[in-house]
Amino acid sequence: MTDPVREVAERLGTLYRAIDTRAMRGLPIHNPRLEVQTVGFRPYRGWALGALVTPWFMNLVLAEIADGPPLPLAGSGESHGLDLPVGSLEFVVGDVEGFGRLDSLSLFSPMASFDDPAVTRMTAAAAVDALFAPVPSAPAAALATPRNRRDLLFGRGAAPS
Repeated sequence: MTDPVREVAERLGTLYRAIDTRAMRGLPIHNPRLEVQTVGFRPYRGWALGALVTPWFMNLVLAEIADGPPLPLAGSGESHGLDLPVGSLEFVVGDVEGFGRLDSLSLFSPMASFDDPAVTRMTAAAAVDALFAPVPSAPAAALATPRNRRDLLFGRGAAPS
């Protein structure tokens, strides 16, 4: 029997490699030192959750899996909150031609500050792992301070932005 989460990751990798070759190379936002990678995909509440790395962005992504529940009701371009151990994060609903609905949360775009695929893979893996690490309790004053989602994901959640 096939793993439906792995299937989602493989489909996304194949699709985005084709987009890279067909439409993105040569554009100013394309970083030719990088490659398409799917990182850290795992099941979460019956969906596939992981990181999609391309030479032009790094996103956390959420997708339906075969025989799984539907994603939260929201239209393309709208956002919805997803409760994770790290806290509630907002994912934007998208529709990817050849794939279907893909909800995403941008981590980096463009990818000019990266120059090594191994570093992007480690960064993406750390971001996915951080989703499942509960934020330690902090004094009320720190919780009242607005936080940047990158700070929250990379362990700086209790510090002001």
